[in-house]
Amino acid sequence: MKFKDKVVLVTGASRGIGAGIAHAFAAEGATVVVNHVSNAAAAAEVVEQCQAAGGDAWAVKADVGSALAVQAMVDEIVRETGRIDVVVNNAFRPYAFDPERRTLFDDIAWPDYQAQFDGAVGGAFHVCRAVLPQFRQRAQGCIVNIVSDLVERPVVPYHAYTTAKAALVAFSRNLATELGPLGIRVNCVAPGLVYPTASSQGTRESFRESLIAATPLRRLARPEDVAGPVLFLASDWSGFVTGQVLFVDGGLVMR
Repeated sequence: MKFKDKVVLVTGASRGIGAGIAHAFAAEGATVVVNHVSNAAAAAEVVEQCQAAGGDAWAVKADVGSALAVQAMVDEIVRETGRIDVVVNNAFRPYAFDPERRTLFDDIAWPDYQAQFDGAVGGAFHVCRAVLPQFRQRAQGCIVNIVSDLVERPVVPYHAYTTAKAALVAFSRNLATELGPLGIRVNCVAPGLVYPTASSQGTRESFRESLIAATPLRRLARPEDVAGPVLFLASDWSGFVTGQVLFVDGGLVMR
C-alpha cells in the first residue's frame, strides 16, 4: 500500500487516532497534512514523527466546523501540492467516554445532539464540499470517515455521540452512491473503544476489563489498529469498495 506522491489530509490529527493515521500514511511515503484546531505544539510533534517515518508533512490549523476555514485550508493544500488524493475525516466534537458519568436520556437536551451532529457530520460535510471540485475534475479521490462500532452495538448508550456517528454513516453511503460513477469512493472505519486517547482516559479500568472480556481478540483497540484499515480503504487494494463500514473492534461486532 505505497502512497508515494499521494497527498493525504487527516482532520483532527494532532493526537490519538488521527495522529496514528497520519503517521501510518507517512510511513508509506505519503505527503500528510496534519489538521488541528488549537494544539499547534502537538501537531508539530506529529509532523516531526511523520517526517521521521519517511513521508512529508505539515500542519494546518482550521476548525472543520467552519466552512470558510475549511475552504481556506483546502485551497492552501492545493496551492502547495496541486491536489488532494485522500481525505480522512477524523475530527469530532470533544466527548468523554465514561459509562458512569454519561448523560441519561431524561437529562440530555436537543442542543447536545446538535453539537455532536455539527461536529461529526458538519465537519465531514465542510471538508467533502471543499475537496470535491478537484476530485471531480480528476475523476478520482478517496474519502474515509471515522465512525464508531457503537452505531451497530451501543454497549453504552452515549446518545448524542452515537446518533451523530450513525448519521455520518448515512451521509457517507449517500455520498458513495452519488460519487461512485465519477470514480470517487467513500467508506467508513468504525473502531471500538480506543485506549488510551484523550476521550477514553476517563473510562474506568473495571469497564475496560469487562469490554476486553466480551471481545474475541481480548484487548482494546490502539490508534495504530485503526490506521491499517484506513490505509486499506484509501489504497488501490480496495479499489472496488465503496459505501462500506469496516468494524475495527476485535470482533465485538460481527456482521
